[in-house]
Amino acid sequence: MAFADNLQSLPSIDHIAELQLIDADGQVAATIPNAPGKAGSAKVYNALAAKHGGINVAAAEEGLQIFAEHTEDAKANPGAHPNIDRLLEVIASGKGYTVKIVSA
Repeated sequence: MAFADNLQSLPSIDHIAELQLIDADGQVAATIPNAPGKAGSAKVYNALAAKHGGINVAAAEEGLQIFAEHTEDAKANPGAHPNIDRLLEVIASGKGYTVKIVSA
């Protein structure tokens, strides 16, 4: 399935302003706003965190499947898709994130 199709199956994020990814040191490592151009990633990360309790290796592997065609593009063009690059790094390092939801 394509990324757009996969997004349709994920829960709504209308109530979310942004997601904060918290690293092992308790620091905000990244934010993903619910904004044009980033809302798809926010929706994916929100669903993964709800299912897996955070962004761990299993969540990252599932996330790569959800991102579908964008995953291959990210692998071919590092830096073009930072939220996919982050999932690849979680898989490579085994170091994940706690996700904090900031309400809209």
